[in-house]
Amino acid sequence: MLSILVQKELKNILLSPKFFATFLVCSILILISVFIGINEYKNSVVQFETNQLIAQQDVEQASSWMQVRNIAHRKPTPMQIFVSGLHFDVGRLSGISTFNDVKLVRSPYSDETLFAIFRFIDFAFIVQVVLSLFAILFTYDAINGERENGTLKLAFSNPVSRVQYLFAKFTGTWLGLIVPLLIPILIGLLLLILSGVPVTSSDWISIGSLIALSLLYITFFIGIGLFISAITRKSSLSFLLLLVIWISGVLILPRMGVMAAGQLVSIESVAQLEAKQEAFERARWEDYSAEISETWQARNQEMEGMDEDERRAYRDEKEWEWLEVDDAARKRVQSDIIENNRMLMEESQNKKKVQEQLAFNLARISPVSSFRLAAMNLAGTDIDLKRRYEESMRRYKDDFTEFTQKKQAESGNSGGFRIEVDSNEGVKLDFGRNDQTLDTSEMPQYSAPIVQAGTTLGNSILDFGLLIVFIIATFGGSFLAFLRYDMR
Repeated sequence: MLSILVQKELKNILLSPKFFATFLVCSILILISVFIGINEYKNSVVQFETNQLIAQQDVEQASSWMQVRNIAHRKPTPMQIFVSGLHFDVGRLSGISTFNDVKLVRSPYSDETLFAIFRFIDFAFIVQVVLSLFAILFTYDAINGERENGTLKLAFSNPVSRVQYLFAKFTGTWLGLIVPLLIPILIGLLLLILSGVPVTSSDWISIGSLIALSLLYITFFIGIGLFISAITRKSSLSFLLLLVIWISGVLILPRMGVMAAGQLVSIESVAQLEAKQEAFERARWEDYSAEISETWQARNQEMEGMDEDERRAYRDEKEWEWLEVDDAARKRVQSDIIENNRMLMEESQNKKKVQEQLAFNLARISPVSSFRLAAMNLAGTDIDLKRRYEESMRRYKDDFTEFTQKKQAESGNSGGFRIEVDSNEGVKLDFGRNDQTLDTSEMPQYSAPIVQAGTTLGNSILDFGLLIVFIIATFGGSFLAFLRYDMR
């Protein structure tokens, strides 16, 4: 009897006009999103390689190691085809130099503001919004619609239990929705392979996990549809309630969690943080100016009582030593400024982490948030994308700075100019060699941070578990409600 009920449910779904419409719409959306995502990924790779080549040419054109500046670029990932996440919002590159802190700038949306208005529709968005709505459309009248049509009594005139009937409803609906939707997903994966996108084994694990996550997410909405249909007697009322639940869960609750976290945990704005950095920098340079002034006063006092020839000879003897002392003091100031900026950034990031975790935990009251967060974690386009790259770029900056300073010391050319004062020839300025070619073959190269599938799965375990809990709760509620359902 159970198989007969499942077959009946499958026929009702597959032969209904709304199934053909929803299947067609979902197939078109999924395939278009994958196709556009592949093209966007390829364009990003071309831009990434071109920018790297330009940065390398700029390094090779430098005439001294002190003038060497590098640029580290964020590497595109194939997973952004399915879950764009924060890929388009985070900067694509950061300058790497001794006296500037790392900061990702020039995000794709900042360069192409039109696409920031009409954002990229990826696979995760289609599942999150479109497929969840379609799941509701197929289940809002699963039970009360049968009662209104009189087929519910007819079904129970046969030897079938309520548990069997509800299980058949779920199984038939699940198979009728999920199995046909796997067709465009598999075609999309075939398109990915034929397009020559370099997908690693770790990426395939993440893609498989993303599909499993999507199935859990759609299963939840099938369950909530059955639950609401089992506690209402009219299909019009259940549809209205499900629409309110869908709007609240998809659009309102995730944003309310973020807004509440912003009120509970306050952090400094970017403008306030930059104002602190600028204030420290200004104060430090003022201290440096006062220190240099006192130093030169002391040097002049050393020359008191000397005649003009003795002063000139003394300056000739001490000039280079004084320049080195002044330069060392200047470098200490720059180092202090960089260290202070880094400390302020770390403090701000630690506060942001607390705020982010609170926002995510509050937003997870909605299964939509669990799905979205897990999808971004699996794709590596999550909230830690910016932090992950900037930390790796700071480590690279330390290696890059150590290398350039070592080469600068070996070459004996600081990249600045040398003042030579001679009593016979006067003042001479030596700018060093400007036509020399630097050997950059040993220069360290930036490597993008690699996030393995095991790490992304570990970060998504909580959200997978929450979705399973939500599914169990909805189906448990559906069974309890249907056991007491009045079929008259």
